[in-house]
Amino acid sequence: MKFKRNFRFVGASDNYKQADIIICGIPYDVTSTFRHGSQKAADAIRYYSESIETFSPVQNKDITDFKIFDIGNMIFKKKYPEIAIGIIENYADYFIKQNKKILYIGGEHLVTYPIVKKYYEKYKNLKVLYFDAHADMRMNYEGDKLSHSTVARRIVELIGEKNIYMFGIRSFERNEYNFIKKSNIFCKNNLNEFKDIISNLKNEMVYISLDLDVFDPSCFLGVGNPEPGGIFYDDFIKIIPYISKIKKNIVSLDVVELMPDYDLSGCSNIFTAKIIREIILAIA
Repeated sequence: MKFKRNFRFVGASDNYKQADIIICGIPYDVTSTFRHGSQKAADAIRYYSESIETFSPVQNKDITDFKIFDIGNMIFKKKYPEIAIGIIENYADYFIKQNKKILYIGGEHLVTYPIVKKYYEKYKNLKVLYFDAHADMRMNYEGDKLSHSTVARRIVELIGEKNIYMFGIRSFERNEYNFIKKSNIFCKNNLNEFKDIISNLKNEMVYISLDLDVFDPSCFLGVGNPEPGGIFYDDFIKIIPYISKIKKNIVSLDVVELMPDYDLSGCSNIFTAKIIREIILAIA
């Protein structure tokens, strides 16, 4: 498989074969609405990661103590959603066959669907922890079934209603709201029950998807569709120990929807780099 690497995440090593965790960028942003630019996120995060420490005082761990490799970005010669999904599936399949745990950096949220699809082919007990401000449960958006606004619906159709746990959700289209209300989908606008959910996943395989608009826009500006009423940095850091408890169950994860151009201070990039550092150290 071919990758393009412009920058490397702080503390990453030079050894792919020995790496326990691989960082892979997905510079894809075609179905985004309102604002665009998440295709720039992976390299922006890498660049700004040089401004943070490799050590986490929260976890008393350092990235340099673990085998982390930054492979660079996926390459898209054509970006039509149907074609792009196939490309992402091929990359995900490549990593799965090598038994590598991947932290994917988007990119828009649609990129999650083909990755989950490939992991579900291998793990029929797969559960998805889905952090977002938006439900992403539309049946279609402006006639398109493949969109950042439909990605959670496609995932539910694939893995089933009881196998997705949604946190931070506070924005719905009416049909989405009614669908979720009538379903068996776990959907909350906060993280209050995260600990309880984790305790029930000790025998399951888990994929985590973090859309950065789950954070409140007062602390995180760089997203395409900001929504007031979100969580804060410290809220997320408090659940890191619970993520660490199931690290052996986590098959891979993604961090998506950063739009660097909408926070010219660079703070959102640094914020994301620190979140990624904490996630890596939690699952390493």
